[in-house]
Amino acid sequence: MKLQLAIDKLNLLQALQAVEKLAAYVDIIEVGTPFLLDAGREAVKQLKAKFPNKEVLCDAKIMDAGGYEAKLAYDVGADYITVLAVTDDLTIKGCVEEARKQGKKVLIDMICINDFSARVPVLESLGVDVIAVHTGADQQASGRTPLQDLEELRRCVKKTPIAVAGGISSKTINSYLAFRPDIIIVGSGILNSHDPEKEARLIAHAIKEANK
Repeated sequence: MKLQLAIDKLNLLQALQAVEKLAAYVDIIEVGTPFLLDAGREAVKQLKAKFPNKEVLCDAKIMDAGGYEAKLAYDVGADYITVLAVTDDLTIKGCVEEARKQGKKVLIDMICINDFSARVPVLESLGVDVIAVHTGADQQASGRTPLQDLEELRRCVKKTPIAVAGGISSKTINSYLAFRPDIIIVGSGILNSHDPEKEARLIAHAIKEANK
């Protein structure tokens, strides 16, 4: 299992400084959608340049022009791009084809997908690299968590690695580890905590123990 740090509400300088302190605990650095809108592809480029031994995910949430938009992210150093599962299969196929050309990966975001049993087999047939359940910030504000979706995804997926995102912290991490996700995505749980380095260390330790 890997720990992915989701950066959403920092500017580029703040993000570089934060990752400098947290890099020892994370495997994947995510340029979250708000961060991407603020700093653009430069955020991906600089993070990959400064932390070349870490994987970088560009949370572009692609919905159209899959191959072209994926290429924009891959060309500046992204190891992963995200595409929304609700989009057309041709868009997803375009992302996968570009990923294969460049030796990169595609993560599918299942946000707003209600029928996992119908959609997951199609996504797996398209050759995506990771399927992620994602409880968005607006849903979290209403009290929803990704645990139920994670349990359902684990039942539906046959071979593809899975990821989970949405309100995870050191206090809740063990509930998620029970379902053996391949990637655990944490953003505000670390970055908004009183002591981000301590929080990252606790989560990373829990994952390390679960990986034994």
